[in-house]
Amino acid sequence: MNAPRAATTIYPILLVASLGHFINDVTQSLLPASYPVLKAGFALSFAQLGVLTFVYQVTASILQPFVGWYTDGKPQPYSLPFGMACSCAGMVTLGFAPNYWVLVLGAVLLGFGSSIFHPEASRIARLASGGKHGFAQSVFQVGGNFGTSLGPLLAAFFILPHGQRGMAFLAILAFLGILILSGLGRWYQMNGQSLRAPAKSGKKHKALSLSRTRVGIAIAVLIALIFSKYFYLASFTSYYNFYLMERFGLSERSAQLCQFVFFAAVAFGTMIGGPVGDRIGRKKVIWTSILGILPFTLVLPHASLEVTVILSAIIGTVIASAFSAIVVYAQELMPGRVGMVSGLFFGFAFGMGGIGAAALGVLADRTSIEFVFELCAFLPLIGLLTILLPNVED
Repeated sequence: MNAPRAATTIYPILLVASLGHFINDVTQSLLPASYPVLKAGFALSFAQLGVLTFVYQVTASILQPFVGWYTDGKPQPYSLPFGMACSCAGMVTLGFAPNYWVLVLGAVLLGFGSSIFHPEASRIARLASGGKHGFAQSVFQVGGNFGTSLGPLLAAFFILPHGQRGMAFLAILAFLGILILSGLGRWYQMNGQSLRAPAKSGKKHKALSLSRTRVGIAIAVLIALIFSKYFYLASFTSYYNFYLMERFGLSERSAQLCQFVFFAAVAFGTMIGGPVGDRIGRKKVIWTSILGILPFTLVLPHASLEVTVILSAIIGTVIASAFSAIVVYAQELMPGRVGMVSGLFFGFAFGMGGIGAAALGVLADRTSIEFVFELCAFLPLIGLLTILLPNVED
C-alpha cells in the first residue's frame, strides 16, 4: 500500500503548476520550431542544428537529478521563478544573436531554466495530487505538452513572418511565467511542509521489499524505455517538418501545421496516460505505449501525406501516454525521492532528445531525412524490456 498522502486533490494548484509547465515548454519549444528560420539566416547544416539541440537538452538534463536530489532535503520554492528567468534570458539572447555561438549561449540559458523548473514543479504536482499520482502527473505534464505543441504555431504565424527578432518579443511569455511561478512558490513555501509530513508515517511501501539490485534493474529498464521514446521523438521534434518538406514538397508553414497535429496528439496522450495508469496499472500502460506503436512507426515512412499525418497523430497519442506512467512508477520504486526521480527522468528525457537530435542530424546529412525515419521506426522494439519490471502496485 502506498504511504498516506493528502486526502484531497488540490485542483487549483495542479492547474497553476500545469500553466507554469505550459509557459516553460512554450519557450523551450520555440528553439526547434524556429530551426527553418535559423537554418536559413545563419546557413546552418543539419549537424549544426543537431548540436544546437544537443547543447540545449544536455544542459537541461545534466542538472535536473542534482537539483531534485538537493531539493528533496531542502525544498527551494522560489527556484521556480528563477528557472523561468533563465529561460526568459535565453529567449532574448536567441532573438538578438548575431552568430551561431551566441545561439548556443541562448540554448544553454534555456536548458538551465528547464533543469531548474521541472524537479520542484513535479514535486508540487505530487503533493497536490491527493493520492491520484498518475492523474496529477498527467495534468502537470499535459501543460508542458500543450506548450510544446504551440511552438510550431507561433513559429508559423509569428516567427516566420517576423524573423529571428520575434523570439525576443515572445520572451514576454516567460516574464508572465515568472509572475505566476512566484505565486506558486509562495503557496509551496506556506503549505509544502504540512503536505510532506503525512508521507513520513504509514505502512511500509511495497517497493521497499525489493532488493537494491532489483530496483537498480527496474530503473535501468525504465531508462532504456525513455531512451526509446525520446530518441524516436527527437526525429519528430527536430526534423519532422524537414521530412514533410523533403518527401512531400510542403511549404514551411504547412509542415509546421502538420507538426502541430503531432504535438497536439502528444498532449492528448499525456493527459490520458496518467489516469489510465491509476486505474489499470502503470506497467500495462508502459507495455502498450512503447511496444504498441511499432506497427505504426514501421508503416509511416512508406505512407502517403494524408496517412502520414494520421499515423503521426496515433503515434504521438500512444507514445506520450508512457511518460507519466514511467515517472510515477519510478517514484513508487524509490519512495521519498520524488525530486531526484523526477529530475532523473525529466533530465534523461531531455538528454536523450538532445543526443538523438545531434546523432540524427549527422545521419541526415550523410544519408537523408527519409532514412532517419526508416531507421527510427524500429526503436519501439526496446519496449520488450518491460517484461523485466517488478510489480510495485497494489
